[in-house]
Amino acid sequence: MNSIATLLAPQDICLDVDVPGKAALLDAIGEHMERVHGLSRKWVTLSLQRREQVGSTALGEGVAIPHARVKELDAVRLVFLRLKSPILFDAPDGKPVTTVLALLVPAPAAEEHLRILADAASLFSDRILRRKLLECRDPLEVSRLLAEWSATR
Repeated sequence: MNSIATLLAPQDICLDVDVPGKAALLDAIGEHMERVHGLSRKWVTLSLQRREQVGSTALGEGVAIPHARVKELDAVRLVFLRLKSPILFDAPDGKPVTTVLALLVPAPAAEEHLRILADAASLFSDRILRRKLLECRDPLEVSRLLAEWSATR
């Protein structure tokens, strides 16, 4: 089964998130991780910001996959965010981002990190799935859609 479908809990699916830009989005991810998983908002946000300084994690077609290694993390954490309004994210195609899958991994988790990124790239290359994700009304619908997609792979 696709690692994203198994790792992404409904509590980590946030729909219609209202942020004005990339910095606010990264902070919102940090705030979510602190509230739901007890991680340090500051460390999560800083780790994601540092990764973005290396280069944009936007894939194009309205999708970004911000990701980072976080020192204090003991397990892989994912959060899916669908934005209320598109934001600029330095995407290679110049399109603003509306769909975000943030990935946080423990500092030594290099192989798993790369596998999840590859799964995410494959998932978001599906144009029909991207459209359906924009139409979902609740987190359970997103979970179901991701599980169905992974079952066909």
